Amino acid sequence: QVQLLESGGGLVQAGGSLRLSCAASGGSFRRLNMGWFRQAPNKEREFVAVSTWTSGTTYYQNSVKGRFAMSRDNAENTLYLQMNDLKPEDTAVYYCAAGSSAFVTEYRNYEYWGQGTQVTVSS
Repeated sequence: QVQLLESGGGLVQAGGSLRLSCAASGGSFRRLNMGWFRQAPNKEREFVAVSTWTSGTTYYQNSVKGRFAMSRDNAENTLYLQMNDLKPEDTAVYYCAAGSSAFVTEYRNYEYWGQGTQVTVSS
């Protein structure tokens, strides 16, 4: 029922910034866990930033703490990921996800996914 669509990826030099957006449709995601995951070539998908609907607690991947920030728009139908001080190791396909499991940092527990948006950071 819930559909997700990411946008905002692109090519940026190290130290630059990008803002990713995730538009939700087909129903409200207010009572679903929401977050961002990424997958680099030949690597397993990992969480970047996720938030629980019960408490609103946000968890960040250690490598992005202090650089990335997740937020929602006023209508609570769009999820954002502000990425600052980007590094080459941030290069990956970034995915928006939604789910109902309590294990919010594990990608296998999410049932709704966007198609992904490519982020490439050059040296």
